[in-house]
Amino acid sequence: MAQGKIVKVAGSLIVAEGMASVRMYDMVRVSRHRLIGEVIELRGDQASIQVYEETSGLGPGEPVESTGAPLSLELGPGLIESIFDGIQRPLQLIREKAGDRITRGIEVPALDEEKQWEFVPRARVGDQVDAGDVLGAVQETPVVEHRIMVPNGVAGTVKQIHEGKATIRDTVAVVEDAQGKEHQLTMTQRWPVRQGRPYREKLFPQQPMVTGQRVIDTLFPIASGGVAAIPGPFGSGKTVVQHQLAKWADADIIVYVGCGERGNEMTDVLKEFPELHDPRTGETLMKRTVLIANTSDMPVAAREASIYTGITIAEYFRDMGYRVAIMADSTSRWAEALREMSGRLEEMPGEEGYPAYLSSRIAEFYERAGLVTCLGQEGRTGSISAIGAVSPPGGDISEPVSQATLRIVKVFWGLSAQLAYRRHFPAIDWLLSYSLYVDNLAGWFTDNVSPEWNELRANTMRLLQEESELEEIVRLVGTDALSWKDRLTMEVARSIREDYLHQNAFDDIDTYTSLKKQFLMLRLILDYGEKGQMALDAGSNLSDVINMPVRERIGRAKYIPEDSLYYFQEIETELANQVTALINRGGM
Repeated sequence: MAQGKIVKVAGSLIVAEGMASVRMYDMVRVSRHRLIGEVIELRGDQASIQVYEETSGLGPGEPVESTGAPLSLELGPGLIESIFDGIQRPLQLIREKAGDRITRGIEVPALDEEKQWEFVPRARVGDQVDAGDVLGAVQETPVVEHRIMVPNGVAGTVKQIHEGKATIRDTVAVVEDAQGKEHQLTMTQRWPVRQGRPYREKLFPQQPMVTGQRVIDTLFPIASGGVAAIPGPFGSGKTVVQHQLAKWADADIIVYVGCGERGNEMTDVLKEFPELHDPRTGETLMKRTVLIANTSDMPVAAREASIYTGITIAEYFRDMGYRVAIMADSTSRWAEALREMSGRLEEMPGEEGYPAYLSSRIAEFYERAGLVTCLGQEGRTGSISAIGAVSPPGGDISEPVSQATLRIVKVFWGLSAQLAYRRHFPAIDWLLSYSLYVDNLAGWFTDNVSPEWNELRANTMRLLQEESELEEIVRLVGTDALSWKDRLTMEVARSIREDYLHQNAFDDIDTYTSLKKQFLMLRLILDYGEKGQMALDAGSNLSDVINMPVRERIGRAKYIPEDSLYYFQEIETELANQVTALINRGGM
């Protein structure tokens, strides 16, 4: 192992000499405090190292020791329900050992080495196994079965398999390869965070990740295995949208990365998730969640690593055949960490001071998402859906991080400060946002929700766009210049905005809407528009059409419980009767 000494300290960047034998991204231990660092540049025998801990008090001459391995995660039972920092240090264990502040140089195992897990074998002695095959399983939480897989690079014959209780350090299987070498396998494996885990084949997503958020599922759906960005200015609700997705998204495992976010926001997550009832499982949400907390006051270099830590954990559960959703809040803070480290390396800056490789780094992260056929003989599939928040300064999405992200993602949920100020949440701007998965998912919605779904969605978008154009006319010459048909169009569009797209995250019923209920709600609103136009054509008065008593029930349909959807039929019947009465009165 290389032994060097510090020659320069610049914040979280140090330069050490005598490091000719180290490699890029090797882990090192810095000074007598044994701080964790990573090699990010090599020049001759000098290595530039980003340190993941506070560097105050360090000076030239102090020792630097290479570990000979890249920054890697320990993957195994105990990940679920854990709260890690950006380099997989368990914050709960550190608090028990050292108090509320992370002690510099503290060494705590990422996973509990003492806990006994009940290992249930799936492979038998004599079986031929390859990388990715399942050797056995551990019931990690009541809702997550942790599958113990053959590590990458190991293949051969099972010579021995364990059954019963074991720790993560105990040997649970012995595999003999073709050369006669025996591999002692435990329940854990290590994996470098900057290297994507292998898979057999990448597939094109054909199924949506249902979120229960009407504006997303109806207008801008994301595929299971898709990638999405949520750009928006301060106060527009990015974090709340991500919390909603974490709580309600149709995924088996949630990985939530708080990357450089405010401490009070991460505190809300840490308090809320263990208490939140998970409707999919009946347990708390933490029973299928991994949290990575790297707040804005933590060392900036660890912020850069936290994104890779999160996606590596997501890939590990994907390889078990699970659908994983990873929330990164926010990638702008990660990009700021890249910019700070690039500046200290004295690299040539790109646009707005960001490094020239910003786009490629963002692409590396999002490209690790997707729907894949996993390694192993079972041919199981797994997916990672990646949703990254972007915090452009002043809400200007023309800045480099937003633009680099938009070139990669297929779903853009643009948040509007104007909608947020009007207390319209989620504040996703329907005129700005888009989803490139709409055409690919159309068949799924037709088969699984209703043949009318895609037509309703298209009509909804048309009405919202027409409303925007009509508002320009109203601003110039007033409402009276519009025909009754146009004024009814604006009224129906207002109902779509206020009664359908507006959703209360803090209401027990409105916080989540199934696809069936979304279809019934949308059909009811558009049906009012069509029948209202029929009444106008028959000679009815516009004010009578707008003020029909059934409008109140249409507006409150969002609060109908999921087990009482038969009420929609009642409202539709009431609407038809009231319109018929108007037509009869208008024709008299």
